[in-house]
Amino acid sequence: MFDTDVLFIAIVVLGYGAVSGRIQNSHFTAPMIFTLVGFVAGGDVLGLFTVDLTDDVVRVVMEIALVLVLFTDATRIDIGLLRERFRLPLHLLGVAMPLIMLAGLGVALLLFPQFTVWEALVVAVILAPTDAALGQVVVTSKAVPAVVRQSLNVESGLNDGLALPVLTFAVAATVAEGEAEGVGQWLAEAAGEVLIAIVVGVVVGYLGGLLVSKATESGWMSPPFQRLAALGLALAAYSATLELHGSGFIAAFVAGLTLGALNRPVCECLFDFAEAEGQLLLLITFLFFGAAAVGPAMAEATWQTVVYAVASLTVVRLIPVLVSIWTRPLTLFTKLFIGWFGPRGIASIIFGVLVLGDMAFGVRDEVFNVVSLTVLLSIVAHGLTARPAANWYAREMDSMADEHDTMDEFGFAPDIPTRAGMSDD
Repeated sequence: MFDTDVLFIAIVVLGYGAVSGRIQNSHFTAPMIFTLVGFVAGGDVLGLFTVDLTDDVVRVVMEIALVLVLFTDATRIDIGLLRERFRLPLHLLGVAMPLIMLAGLGVALLLFPQFTVWEALVVAVILAPTDAALGQVVVTSKAVPAVVRQSLNVESGLNDGLALPVLTFAVAATVAEGEAEGVGQWLAEAAGEVLIAIVVGVVVGYLGGLLVSKATESGWMSPPFQRLAALGLALAAYSATLELHGSGFIAAFVAGLTLGALNRPVCECLFDFAEAEGQLLLLITFLFFGAAAVGPAMAEATWQTVVYAVASLTVVRLIPVLVSIWTRPLTLFTKLFIGWFGPRGIASIIFGVLVLGDMAFGVRDEVFNVVSLTVLLSIVAHGLTARPAANWYAREMDSMADEHDTMDEFGFAPDIPTRAGMSDD
């Protein structure tokens, strides 16, 4: 990456910031705009902005972005509260998510016979996590019942981290097959990486939260550094685990979960960081994605990749979601609304880049193109439908105003911050 590329990023960020207030109330989302600008300015169109996704600088930016997403998303969620009083997200995470992976695996094997089972599983797992930021209004608009928007918010906050152990095992098995080695040995090594990550994550989350809490209570830590603690704790968990040959990303996620479960007051000061500095890294990632991945994904698209992308965003998610919440006393409108709003975004992009850069299995480029096309379609489809669908759904709920007291949609829902920390009336 050159100085001119850094200048371009700065201009795009400043330009978007200058009109962000107007855009926020339109049908266009920040991920849509940054992806579009990256594509138009990239090497496939104007050639003003050159990005190589295997470049060390680009990978570091994306890895830090993912570490922060995993950590801060996990800190937002009070796991104890979910178990006791708000169980709808648990249906989406514990039942729908595994079914989504299995459905994605089955469709991948059907459309891509050249994939092994493990390679197809890699695709399915990469595309299982959701990114509520692609349809931000759905999780911030007060017109959408709190139970629904917070369920989607919690699902998006946790499913990327929960997908990581499965992805670790799937990639390990794929690499083992490619090198004609025993899959069992690679899976055992992957299990060791996951175990190390869990232990380090718990230790960093507990001790780090204790340190920030004590330093804040004594007046030693100023508010700006309370917010920066998010970066310090996330990177501490990540880098310490890498030194021990574990999965740094899983460690960052576990550290966030531990902190969120044991030290809620500390978490509150971390949200401001996620809203500003963390959000910047995510938008730059979408800019990189537009510049480097969109063009090749469209140019090399086949009917199989197009069908898989469409299926991934519709039946592969919708049917498992309906199965997982079918017995819940929710209206059909609500179930379909939850099923549709499972956008694929930042986690899928970065998971795909990690596979592209590190894994030497034979179909990695094809895997990345499938992922890229699916994410591109999701950015457009979910971005454009978020506000109209939220308004339509709100009208449907308003038409049942006399029944609100008995409807599950209007039951208890905790006030959990969104990734962007925004609200929308």
